Amino acid sequence: MNKEEKNIDLVIIGSGPAGLTAAIYAARMKLDFIVLEDELIGGQIRSTYSVENYPGFKTIGGQELADRFYDQAVNAGANIDEFDNILKVSLKDDEKIIETDNFIYKPKTVIIATGSKYRPLPIPEEEKYHGNGIHHCELCDGELYENKDIIVVGGGNSAIEGAIFLSRYAKSITIVHQFDHLQAEKSLQQDALNNPKINILWDTEIRHAYGENELEEVSVENLKTKQIDNIKVDGIFVYIGMVPKTDLFKDYIDINPFGYIKAGESTETNVEGVFVAGDVREKVFRQLTTATADGTVAALMAEKYIVEKRRRNNG
Repeated sequence: MNKEEKNIDLVIIGSGPAGLTAAIYAARMKLDFIVLEDELIGGQIRSTYSVENYPGFKTIGGQELADRFYDQAVNAGANIDEFDNILKVSLKDDEKIIETDNFIYKPKTVIIATGSKYRPLPIPEEEKYHGNGIHHCELCDGELYENKDIIVVGGGNSAIEGAIFLSRYAKSITIVHQFDHLQAEKSLQQDALNNPKINILWDTEIRHAYGENELEEVSVENLKTKQIDNIKVDGIFVYIGMVPKTDLFKDYIDINPFGYIKAGESTETNVEGVFVAGDVREKVFRQLTTATADGTVAALMAEKYIVEKRRRNNG
């Protein structure tokens, strides 16, 4: 079956804060565009329990903030398709092609705002228990572990926030951390250390997970003593960093050794008319506010590129 081709101004890939901000600006500039998303609209912010560092809100739930981004983009006129998976892309100076399950898009410009995904737990059994014992989202799956024993892996803000949130459900929480100190903000550390349900295993990593149909036990290794111990557990929540989602673009876009797309504050990539916004961009700080700033800049740059190219072609 031949797919319908669509020649449009802009394709935004990703609907996190960066992508949705770009969509708001693109809609206000009356661009002909679409937002493509193959996962949750709102990105990682949707799984954040509480946001307290976004201007205008003393505190707001991540889901509510994601919904507000989405509603504002749609009300502005954005077309968001969350069911048409991208199969492949071709991104060149003179032509951009994005093929999905249903269409072939030929946009003048592209904004890559794919964000990142959770880094998997590096054990052989991760795939077996993924979603059935091993999780990454306390908001999504915490209720499954009412009065259960949980392990939280990691020591940064996400891990400690997750452990504190999960303590409302769990009977006990063991934080397994590979270092002898936490990286989370001091206030979060103090909240965790004062929580009677939370215990910390320092200098420790999980090596294996066991159980027939569901997770029952893990083996952990102390990195200093090399001692191996087994721990009974019902669920594991993993917070050990993120991996940028750039596989689709690696044949065309310059990517650094860590997988992030190379682009400065202008959000311009090495390919003319292709811009990048949000956590997937190479930069020093990755925050909600920097993601929305990127989305703003990328949309403005895309519109500027379209106008300038039209002038050149007509001139």
